[in-house]
Amino acid sequence: SELSMSWQNPEFHRQLEAVDDHSINPTDKQGLGDIALSRRTLLKGLGAASLATLLPSLLSACSASKSPQASLLGFQSVAAQTSSTFDSVVVPAGYQATPFFSWGDAVLPGASDWHSDASNSWEDQQMQAGDNHDGMHYFPFADQPNEHGLLVVNHEYVNPTLHPEGMQFTAGPDNRRERPAEQVHKEIAAHGLSIIEIRRNANGQWQRVADSPFNRRITASTPMAVSGPLAAHPTMRTESDPTGLEILGTINNCSMGATPWQTYLACEENFHNYFVNRDEADYDARPTHKRYGIGLGGSSRYYAWEAIEPRFNATPDASRPYQGHVNEPNRFGWVVEVDPFDPDHTPRKRTAMGRLGRECATCVIDDNGHMAVYSGDDARGEYVYKFVPQQPYRAGDSAHNRDLLDAGTLYAAQFDADGRGRWLPLRWGEPGLTPENGFADQHAVLLNARGAADAVGATPMDRPEWVASHPTTREMYVSLTNNTERGKADPTDAANPREQNVHGQILRWREDDADPRATEFEWDLFVLAGERQKADNSIPSHRLGNINGDLFSSPDGLAFDPDGRLWILTDADEQAPYTADIGCNQMLCADPLSREIRRFLVGPRGAEITGITWTPDARAMWVNVQHPGISYPASDGKTRPRSTTVLITREDGGVIGS
Repeated sequence: SELSMSWQNPEFHRQLEAVDDHSINPTDKQGLGDIALSRRTLLKGLGAASLATLLPSLLSACSASKSPQASLLGFQSVAAQTSSTFDSVVVPAGYQATPFFSWGDAVLPGASDWHSDASNSWEDQQMQAGDNHDGMHYFPFADQPNEHGLLVVNHEYVNPTLHPEGMQFTAGPDNRRERPAEQVHKEIAAHGLSIIEIRRNANGQWQRVADSPFNRRITASTPMAVSGPLAAHPTMRTESDPTGLEILGTINNCSMGATPWQTYLACEENFHNYFVNRDEADYDARPTHKRYGIGLGGSSRYYAWEAIEPRFNATPDASRPYQGHVNEPNRFGWVVEVDPFDPDHTPRKRTAMGRLGRECATCVIDDNGHMAVYSGDDARGEYVYKFVPQQPYRAGDSAHNRDLLDAGTLYAAQFDADGRGRWLPLRWGEPGLTPENGFADQHAVLLNARGAADAVGATPMDRPEWVASHPTTREMYVSLTNNTERGKADPTDAANPREQNVHGQILRWREDDADPRATEFEWDLFVLAGERQKADNSIPSHRLGNINGDLFSSPDGLAFDPDGRLWILTDADEQAPYTADIGCNQMLCADPLSREIRRFLVGPRGAEITGITWTPDARAMWVNVQHPGISYPASDGKTRPRSTTVLITREDGGVIGS
């Protein structure tokens, strides 16, 4: 059934996520040699031996400066919040959490104030903070790195709260839906990202710099360049852009990355919801529609932007040049590189990195400049990827680094049951990646990276999301949020051991020789979220967990601070019965050595906790509260809620978490 689009509708996010996360992987993967682990085998595999064999170098690296028994966690856990009316942000004693940057706040000089009834126009919205804050990064200025920088914030999608009356739809001819032009233009303006200059004032308080020349809004209509192998390729050409060289906008930017050369990597995730394809009869001829879900629960059910913007109608039309806009979805699902320090920089979509429902772009670099960029593809049964640039990074060589992401090799991960794994190159001519399998050339591989990963035998995962890298060991962690279709779409395996995986897990691996270019690695399960293990088998196997500390469900955001603490941000279904004792979504902190996990922050009811960044000294932290459900940050029970970036500091000015 269609969504109710009232701005007060609490079901909007649950129903939207149900479509976003549905498995569209058509392959019949057995994975890991048809292994379906039993409860007994799983428990055995989670024993202390697996940690000891996986992490000898990590233990030795840390022992010189810190006893392995000394916890990195220097705060007391906060309590879970289970009330349906909880509408605040809670942090440990000695800390303070302050709303810092909310939807509708001014970004550009001369921007209007936010109207509490959401009556701002779409022209206003182009100059204000967008909706649904997600991934973000702090870029310091070199002269005062801990007091002055640029904050870049993704705006993933929009809420019905964006409009005074909610989202409006009317029935048009041929079962088409119509939208008010004002609403569509405002929704387009509320996507993308914000760049704001921030600094500490004379009193030590962080403030936004209102008139900064660096402040910028990038939206779903901002011109962007196509770079890399698919620039000007026929599959990127449309009636609106017959050159295939310029794309309007970026959409559904979830997590992100930051390069060593100080640029921002925005990642386009669930872009399929923005397009409609009313002709599904010849899907096999359009694998870049079929494999990515274009026309399957897409815009015809949700945004219907095509009612006002024809480029979002991807239905083939043989009577129009380039079949109209049938190729427009091919122009989304990319990494978008932005230089925050250059307000005139044209964002570039880096096609060598492959097209995914990409969650993040985590850059890892070794002492010799060798580099890899890691990503999850956030849908049930999708894969973990890495991209290795052809050339190494060169510090201080901006001309060399500028287009470093335009050439390299894309890989998909395969996790074996023995704790080993390998990176499978998505390179044309490899077994499965040939014309006989539907891949005419490398362009086809990059455009349908999901299909290429299917073909080479990558391991389908339980919604792979953020990837985080330990700051000294380069050990990698990935959050696997949940998957209630495991066992229906794909069998269980060692990396994804639960059929009804309502809680998710965090998996970690170490590249051979800690080399980002390695093609093999060793891995284990860092934590299974949900319930704790119990010897009496009283907990059903689908809820089994191994948490050492505070309970949580559905890990999503992951990031390491400079001292090596792993921060975990959650996106659980708070209305589900299996989260009744866990309550509102939260941020936790883990010690990678002891695996102890403590709850650091709890957010308001209805919100996802996502996006995290620090100053280099880790004395200021920013975290995003996305789509709060009641009235946060006003917390008065009446004002419409606003996605908000929250500033966290210690009252004594110390390092967060220590």
